[in-house]
Amino acid sequence: MNPFAVGYRQTLLQFLNLLLIVSSALSIWKGLSVFTNTESPIVVVLTESMEPAFSRGDLLFLHKPDRPLNVGEIIVYKLDGKEIPIVHRITRTHYDADAKEQFVLTKGDNNQADDRGIFNEVKRGKLWLKQEEVVGVVSGYAPKAGYVTILMNDNPKLKIVLLGGLALFALLTRE
Repeated sequence: MNPFAVGYRQTLLQFLNLLLIVSSALSIWKGLSVFTNTESPIVVVLTESMEPAFSRGDLLFLHKPDRPLNVGEIIVYKLDGKEIPIVHRITRTHYDADAKEQFVLTKGDNNQADDRGIFNEVKRGKLWLKQEEVVGVVSGYAPKAGYVTILMNDNPKLKIVLLGGLALFALLTRE
């Protein structure tokens, strides 16, 4: 038997295992998205604006309820033109009976002012968040579990090293 053929088959098998791992992770993410009714079921807190409730690096689990939002709930929202979603608490709600739509006002627990200044950066005169801008409501969290994500975003070279190392490990490890 040709030893090169065995090595080639083993390499192909390892590559297929790597593809299986990646596709499984994507399938789990999509399944969570469908189950929680949100495009992003897990987010990482990037700032200190929600201390003491949440700290930088906390991993938040989200869901999008089929009910009106309540004052005091912590939500994640994303505004057009802003790359990063924001985690803040609902301080006021408003229901427009004509439009049959709920609007909310938010504020970070550690911030002095509400988020109307952030809203105004995106659209002049914007005073409220619309329901479709809400990514989800926080339903749980894991303290500091998101720090790896923050480190990889702050240090792109670290991201390459870690992901490359994981890929090499998956390819070179024999079963």
